[in-house]
Amino acid sequence: MNYYILDYITSDNYLEERVKYRKEHLNHATEYFNEGYLILGGAIDSANEAVLVFKAESEKIAEAFAKNDPYVKNGLIKSWSVKKWNVVIGN
Repeated sequence: MNYYILDYITSDNYLEERVKYRKEHLNHATEYFNEGYLILGGAIDSANEAVLVFKAESEKIAEAFAKNDPYVKNGLIKSWSVKKWNVVIGN
């Protein structure tokens, strides 16, 4: 298993707009968490960025999460990227 970081850059109106999709987004995240893929997730500081950490065989799990995330689908995320994280300590 490998670790992957899904990085979100949020839209300018993210904090106002997320209320509409928050429950659906959290349900989506909970599914991945319950399946053992999503390890951690949350916004960074002023919520201009968010990071989600996945543990999976490939980056396809994190990519599928993003493509099906209500925040992404409804334009609350300006851009996203998946990076493999080579964990040395704590793996």
